[in-house]
Amino acid sequence: MQDTLRTLARPLAGRRAVITGAASGIGAAIARAYAEAGARLVLGDRNGPALERVALECRALGTDVVTCVADVGTRTGAQAGVDRCVDAFGGIDILVNNAGMLTQAPCVDLTQDMWDDMLRVDLTSVFIASQRALPAMLAQRWGRIINVASQLGIKGGAELTHYAAAKAGVIGFTKSLALEVSKHNVLVNAIAPGPITTALVDDLSQDWKTAKARELPLGRFGLAEEVAPVAVLLASEPGGNLFVGQTLGPNSGDVMP
Repeated sequence: MQDTLRTLARPLAGRRAVITGAASGIGAAIARAYAEAGARLVLGDRNGPALERVALECRALGTDVVTCVADVGTRTGAQAGVDRCVDAFGGIDILVNNAGMLTQAPCVDLTQDMWDDMLRVDLTSVFIASQRALPAMLAQRWGRIINVASQLGIKGGAELTHYAAAKAGVIGFTKSLALEVSKHNVLVNAIAPGPITTALVDDLSQDWKTAKARELPLGRFGLAEEVAPVAVLLASEPGGNLFVGQTLGPNSGDVMP
């Protein structure tokens, strides 16, 4: 009974997890939730000072934390968190591809650079990091890859065509990779949040945010702390054992599959 209660309280005890984009928003919330769940963490982000603040919070929760200052928009940066985890902890069990960017413009005004930057950071980095983690996960016949997409990858978004396209790509990548590796007990799933109150969304226009809030059945944007438990569920046993190629939607009712 005590062992069961201990497992429920710390469902990720001892697991080695990489979280990208961990310095703020959803990534920071997942980092804290994973720390509480007992995971050993490699936290990655471009913002070193902010990343260290989150790392200190996680260490205060009693877990081992290593930071990795890197830009997932480059190949070496996207690989860096996985490499750091293998070096620090001898392997990797969980990869949370959360890092991303968000810009806004009508499609007619999008530049090639805006399009390329979005796909490079929000989509290509997911492929590169996942590919880097797979050999270790396949060899140990256990792994969890969790990709943070967006509900806009399902329904689209005006003035966000590049962002919606990248996130739709994340969802398609998630399903396809899940078909390849689930037989090896490497489970790949996505989380597609709705609008969440984060610094990323703060950069969108007030008109867009006001109109979006009116559309939501729940009537409000979510909080990062309301998304993080989904990432714990998908990484845990037995809670996450049957999720294969799924896209879970903490989205205030914006998308109802």
